[in-house]
Amino acid sequence: MTAPSRDHLLPPRSVSDMGTTADAGGDTGFDHLVRPPAKAHKSHSRRRTLSTRSLLPGSILGLWCLLTYGGVISAQLLPSPSVVVSTLSNLWDHQQLAYQLRVSLGRSLLGFAIGAGAGLILGAASGLTLIGEELVDAPMQMLRMVPFLALVPLFILWMGIDETPKVALIALATVYPVYLNTSTGVRHVDKKVVEAARIFGLSRGRLSKEVILPMALPQILTGIRFSLGISILALVAAEQINAKAGIGYIMLNAQNYDELNVIFVCVLLYVVFGIIADVLVRLVEHLTMPWRAGVSVR
Repeated sequence: MTAPSRDHLLPPRSVSDMGTTADAGGDTGFDHLVRPPAKAHKSHSRRRTLSTRSLLPGSILGLWCLLTYGGVISAQLLPSPSVVVSTLSNLWDHQQLAYQLRVSLGRSLLGFAIGAGAGLILGAASGLTLIGEELVDAPMQMLRMVPFLALVPLFILWMGIDETPKVALIALATVYPVYLNTSTGVRHVDKKVVEAARIFGLSRGRLSKEVILPMALPQILTGIRFSLGISILALVAAEQINAKAGIGYIMLNAQNYDELNVIFVCVLLYVVFGIIADVLVRLVEHLTMPWRAGVSVR
């Protein structure tokens, strides 16, 4: 007499078990399925990345040399790279360029710190609470429509011509990008994540500090990146207000004496300021959000 089968007591086989059976020659019913190829993650070496990033700036530099040294563009319209380098050396030796750079950088950073700090606080208040949005958002949207350059005459009348209107102009120009990105980032945090954190007993303060703001950090840093760039643009305008030191001071003197090469050097220094600011923000993004490398689309 044959013993009764106990196959019904065994746990069901998983797909991996079926695959093993298929390799052994059994029929699992999944033989028609094809395993998708593993997707390799594309990564570039540091040397290749640097060479790719320097391709366009190098092309611009080559075109600049070609146009100036070849006589296509007059030196009265565009100075050559060698003239720019010699002018930069002369400014460093005879016009205290290092001191002028520190003055301009201090103005820009102080105005940015005030504007970005205010934008972060107002944006968090608007995004976290309904009453904050009702009180803050409408006035901020109204002020955002006012070009900050149009306020220069008013700032001069209200604050004089010393450092205060310069810093205030930079702060006003940098508050809006941080406010908008912080408010939007906080408001668009996944509601399911917030509800799960509440189930675990997080208080409102810890919920904002440990869940909402970290999840909104990518958009907040995007706003800071925009604001740092705008702070350089506002610095150019601010240093036209009776500046007695700084890059704008050198530029105004060069304009009075028709020194095109000095003006060109000052413009390039503003560009360098902007590039350094952008690189620093991207470095902060890399250090504070290392997990983004695993979830980004590229």
